[in-house]
Amino acid sequence: MAAEELPSEFDVVILGTGLAESVVAAAFSRVGQRVLHLDRRSYYAANWASFTFNSLLSWIQQHHEEPQPEELHDWSSLLEEGEELIYLSNTDSASVRNLQVFCFTSEEDEEEEAQSPDAPNTTEEESAGDAVKETSETESADSKYEETNQKPEEEEEQASQTEGEEPEADQPTPTAAQSQSEPTKKKISYAQLVKEGRRFNIDLVSKLLYSRGSLVDLLIKSNVSRYAEFKNVTRILTYRHGQVEQVPCSRADVFASRQLSVVEKRKLMRYLTSCVEETEEQRAYNGRPYLEFLCDQQLGNNLQHFLLHSIAMVTEDTPTEEGLASTRHFLRCLGRYGNTPFLFPVYGLGEIPQCFCRMCAVFGGIYCLRHSVTCLLVEKETNRCKAVIDSRGQRISCSHCVVEDGFVGADRKRLATPTRFLSRAVLITDGSILPSNSDQQVSMVTVPPVAAGCPTVKMVELCPSTMTCMPGTHLVHLTCQSVGSAFEDLSPVVTRMFRTPQSHDQEKNPSVLWCLYFNMADGSGVKGHDLPSNVFVTFGPDGALSHEHAVSQAESIFKKILPEEDFCPPAPNPEDIIYDGENTSTGGEEEQSLQTEE
Repeated sequence: MAAEELPSEFDVVILGTGLAESVVAAAFSRVGQRVLHLDRRSYYAANWASFTFNSLLSWIQQHHEEPQPEELHDWSSLLEEGEELIYLSNTDSASVRNLQVFCFTSEEDEEEEAQSPDAPNTTEEESAGDAVKETSETESADSKYEETNQKPEEEEEQASQTEGEEPEADQPTPTAAQSQSEPTKKKISYAQLVKEGRRFNIDLVSKLLYSRGSLVDLLIKSNVSRYAEFKNVTRILTYRHGQVEQVPCSRADVFASRQLSVVEKRKLMRYLTSCVEETEEQRAYNGRPYLEFLCDQQLGNNLQHFLLHSIAMVTEDTPTEEGLASTRHFLRCLGRYGNTPFLFPVYGLGEIPQCFCRMCAVFGGIYCLRHSVTCLLVEKETNRCKAVIDSRGQRISCSHCVVEDGFVGADRKRLATPTRFLSRAVLITDGSILPSNSDQQVSMVTVPPVAAGCPTVKMVELCPSTMTCMPGTHLVHLTCQSVGSAFEDLSPVVTRMFRTPQSHDQEKNPSVLWCLYFNMADGSGVKGHDLPSNVFVTFGPDGALSHEHAVSQAESIFKKILPEEDFCPPAPNPEDIIYDGENTSTGGEEEQSLQTEE
């Protein structure tokens, strides 16, 4: 909607389109509140966004440029008696820093692909301008990128394969002569990545959905799940003794595992069964390290590693009660949609905030991107926000205001502790870290600290069927709590597990074609703000694998404003709407309400 057409009065004005803001916008709109949802960015989802490869290059370029703050106007002429202005921040660069980009593949195609029947017709496509190749640690992506407008060809149909299928015993082994005659795998060039850039959907934040987590429950309850599709995470992996191993977590995985002895399988099943209910023995270890509890269960090093790092996903000094709670949550989520507890949205995590924005718009919410709000208009006597004033000087009245933390000026923040950061890396690779017979693998990987003082790293590897990367590549996300810069924290893991110019003896590992390192503000830090009583602040992504932090923020704000209303009640399906006033059930069976792909 054009700015000139904006109505002048709303119940709730929301600034920012991250996950928490989008959920709360949908919740308000669903119960009949008049919602205005604004964002100064040109894209939805803020730090939860997903970008095509070309759009990500533009985003990188913007963050390397010096921010150009908007000129502050004096809107005091719009004030009435007893009112004052609180100016908001007009830049958005503090939450992301230390961006470094490296390209380890050739800039152009090594040879013409005309002999390949499946090769794209490059003579009809515009070549990507100014391909940037950076192989030094100090080089950063501050060159200009020219985004191609070429629409990619339709995805090739992938033959379905049975996961875990063993090769037949009588299948002939290729001879050396046969293998020499087979064409070698052609390395994907940087120009191809740019040309096929629209096939990528690269998330700024890396998370998964627990199948019985608060976000999945909310998607089903609100019927927002109909706007998205999901894939099962098919494998839980861990990195141990220089090897990537699959973690047996379900009953079927445990008994099929070749890494565990018969005795270890029995011990693991007995332990997992005993974890379901809290016991006096477990309570006796409260406050003591979870690793100590596991050692006293006489489980052995293998099982201790799997349980600590890949099932509970905690550190060695995590209290036992927290470790057991995480283990129980993991076990509760098993089997709802697949053999692991996790789901991943097709087309990336940036789809989820947009799904809630869509629900808000369906029930009358008004959206406007590239639209900034300059200040809040506050009544002095009651210390309540009466209106917002946008950069065009329009006064928009509201009863409540929800503001993303990045919109709040530094003079209004009460920082008890310095802002914490997350270290992030995004890799485009030419293969999986654990190849299998199936090309549909979506993997969750835990990497314990590679050295003393290093953080635990969570890794998610996505295949092309998630619609996040082009065929022939995998998209890998790495996340940890920041100790230094993202490059300092995560490059040791990358060089150990993947092939890069800095790697040694890693010929069998997949090659990194392109990678991005950056630090992002951790939204879980406790922060206070000096703002009016009816202005509520939301925070960006935290370091947890789940979405609990964002969902709990949205529900808390909603309940403070409308304590008597239901939070995100079900939206009717179009076919269920009856115009004679009769009530009808909506949504069908709960387990069928979330569209998952096998």
